Amino acid sequence: MEPYRISEQSCALPSACSSTPVNMLSYPDKSCYRTIYSGAQAQLSLQADEIGKQSIWHLSQQFNELRLEWREAHSKSPERLTMATFLAALEAAFTHFPHQTKIFVSVPKQLIAESYDSGVLVKTSDGSFIVHAELFWQQARVWHTGTRLQAYPLYLVISHGRRHPLRPPKPAGTVYRRFIAWLGRTLSFRTVDIDSDLVRFNRWMNDPVVAAFWQETGDLAQHRAYLEGIQADPHVISLISCLDDEPFGYFEIYWAKENRIAPYYDVDDFDRGWHVLIGESHFRGKPFVTAWLPSISHYLFLDDDRTQRIVIEPRSDNSKMLRNLAQCGYAHLKEFDFPHKRAMLGMLLRERFFAERLWVPRNTLSPHSVSLS
Repeated sequence: MEPYRISEQSCALPSACSSTPVNMLSYPDKSCYRTIYSGAQAQLSLQADEIGKQSIWHLSQQFNELRLEWREAHSKSPERLTMATFLAALEAAFTHFPHQTKIFVSVPKQLIAESYDSGVLVKTSDGSFIVHAELFWQQARVWHTGTRLQAYPLYLVISHGRRHPLRPPKPAGTVYRRFIAWLGRTLSFRTVDIDSDLVRFNRWMNDPVVAAFWQETGDLAQHRAYLEGIQADPHVISLISCLDDEPFGYFEIYWAKENRIAPYYDVDDFDRGWHVLIGESHFRGKPFVTAWLPSISHYLFLDDDRTQRIVIEPRSDNSKMLRNLAQCGYAHLKEFDFPHKRAMLGMLLRERFFAERLWVPRNTLSPHSVSLS
């Protein structure tokens, strides 16, 4: 595949289709679909790799309106269309036209009820159907690989003197998967396996660049104890980030209500937060930040629909990280003193992330972002 060109200065996706065929992958319902774009008006040939069948769509843009039509509906013996195939076609369309806010669609009757009930389709006053990007990118089944069919029930408990919801059991394996068009690679987050990841984690933590911010250098025994401590803590989950299954970074995601950050702001029951280190030096830089930073935010919003805010507290002198956060929608609220560092409280609102389509890289900061240049 020919990836989108991207540099340290520019991270924008193309806003219109190319006449050159382009491939991408999609993973709805834990399946893998390959989409091939071809033609000036972007005829989509969508193939489900696991069954070897093709579903043909026509994608066209006219007067700033994007339309997606299932072509086999006109054949005498159309193939049965699944919801996963429809979701894969929609992801391909929105990826190819990343600044489009909605798509007019024509789909078979058998998919309308499920699509309408789940919020994929919205019916207009004239009876036609629209897919809004803001709603589509909240469809967890496209990127989130968990097995829960509904939000974990609310049951309040007290731990370490803090009253908070009982958290769901920790996941295992891959939790999120998304094809990054401008890299031409699949980004994924999976849970840490201590036995297989320990040596790598130890090497990353002892990297001088990482150590300058994490201050967790040590030997294998120390880092095994560190990871086991995270594993035993119900409010924190440790993840490895990968590109095409090649590990490159480590994340800790947490429930803010039980975290040390809780006393420093008006915390909500379902606020989430995260920490990150990029252990492999060749994966550092803007092309990769524009992939993993929006994706970790996306995953946390998909993981529980009740999460309305994501918080982060980097060191206040980490200017590069603060700029990256601002470009990805995080507002810088205030500086404050942790026992171990002077920190900046950053916050991303769910409404802003989806309304402004912040999963897409952008050339410049929005008027509401904080410029630190």
